[in-house]
Amino acid sequence: MAEEVKKTAAKKEKPVYTKEQILASERFRKRRDLAEAVLENDKKYTLEEVDKRIERYLKGKVK
Repeated sequence: MAEEVKKTAAKKEKPVYTKEQILASERFRKRRDLAEAVLENDKKYTLEEVDKRIERYLKGKVK
């Protein structure tokens, strides 16, 4: 039973990537410049976090 709980907990964790890995990925090829602007160098992000940061940046108001 304890092993079963550990396996389901491990499945819920989403992989995290460095800024360099994200910038090198095919998924963000067209938005590489935006990803470069919204991500910090020494942090790790899930793909969902990167998408949210890019969308938030694009929806930001012009000053």
